[in-house]
Amino acid sequence: MSDMFDILQAPFIQNALLAGSLIAVVAAIVGYFLIVRGLTFTGHALPNIGFAGAAGAVMLGIDPVFGLFAFTIGAGIGIALLGKEVRERDISIGILMTFALGLGLLFLSLYSGYAERVYSILFGTILGISQEDVLITALMSLLVLASLFVLFRPLLFSSLDPDVAQARGVPVRLLAVLFLVLVAITISMSVQVVGALLVFTLLIGPAATAIRIFHRPLWAIACSVLLGLGYTWLGITLAALQGYWPVSFFIATISFAVYLPVRLLSPLWLGKGTRNYVGRTAKVSSSVAPIAAIRENVGEMQEASRP
Repeated sequence: MSDMFDILQAPFIQNALLAGSLIAVVAAIVGYFLIVRGLTFTGHALPNIGFAGAAGAVMLGIDPVFGLFAFTIGAGIGIALLGKEVRERDISIGILMTFALGLGLLFLSLYSGYAERVYSILFGTILGISQEDVLITALMSLLVLASLFVLFRPLLFSSLDPDVAQARGVPVRLLAVLFLVLVAITISMSVQVVGALLVFTLLIGPAATAIRIFHRPLWAIACSVLLGLGYTWLGITLAALQGYWPVSFFIATISFAVYLPVRLLSPLWLGKGTRNYVGRTAKVSSSVAPIAAIRENVGEMQEASRP
């Protein structure tokens, strides 16, 4: 026990916990909207596209973080403009992602030195983060959280029922672009913790579990934040105590270990919350039942709030 307290007092561990906590909170909230909007594949593609940007920046002799931000934000805006058809959008995203990965490999092959920073973006280097990185992460996190606070109501409305939202004058397309820019910023921060290859861990894992526990959006978001913080704190602590295995492995393992039993047991309580909704519409699978329950819940709240 004393060894654990000694480790937690180390400056690099404190920096990792602080930066990881900020990223976990932002990723959990953004991840909730990604799932509700059906953009989980986008959350997988953007880190890989960002890797190409980081590799290109290294080849040009500049900080790879600039390339990471430029490619992820540019790709996020492009994806938002691809349209609403999920199948067509996912095909376009897949083609764009594979093209970006090919570019990344080309940039690395043209670079004569050892691209350590690029490989760290792939796997994460949270235990090596500096106080300056923590400050930058804090500023970017506050920017994303403030933006989400301002956009929360119209973003939630357009996420759950975009056609009705557009009919009522909500700028659905503009919100889609702004949201994916925030996603790109979040991903660019998250790669410091888990790396581009495992960014799904913090972005989707906590939110996917929370949605299967709570139907109300605010409760689900709060649960997602708590889960993300728990995964991050425990993962960093275990990695520091173990000394050899990466933080991303522990965070991913904990996330999977929590999600699996919730996924298996959630039909026991999801069925109660979605039985009436399913009866009135088509039969829904267990994978979309949580979203169906959220939409019904929000619809009921909107009806109750009308005069």
